[in-house]
Amino acid sequence: MRKDSRLSRVLHVLVHLNRFDAPVTSETLAKMLSTNPVVVRRTMALLRAQGYVHSSKGHNGGWALAKPLAEISLLDIHNSLGEGSVFTIGLTDEHNSCPVEIAVNKALKDTMAEAEMLMLKRFGEITLDALELESMGHGKALNN
Repeated sequence: MRKDSRLSRVLHVLVHLNRFDAPVTSETLAKMLSTNPVVVRRTMALLRAQGYVHSSKGHNGGWALAKPLAEISLLDIHNSLGEGSVFTIGLTDEHNSCPVEIAVNKALKDTMAEAEMLMLKRFGEITLDALELESMGHGKALNN
């Protein structure tokens, strides 16, 4: 099963944007991520709609942060991307009248909902400036 790395990749881009003195083109970001500039523009447009980045056109145009990293959490970006569940484990529905399937689905659903709630709570506690500090070798930045 293929992993969805979109959140990770976008967080990567945002921390890098903080390090640039000028707007960064979609082409430059696409090279960094080994993807197509159209994918970058589409994804960054979601963040622009939420006010986390802005774009400018023209010779010196590109993408730049609209807010400081300290004001953006992992949860903010997760929500901006329209991400659904953080888990891709699916429940079976082939035998909806089977008591075993019902019990299995209930256990999985309840456990995943609890784990997701804890994960999203933690996402809300981590701001992107902590990622910046961690990337600079300040290892305690993410240990709250």
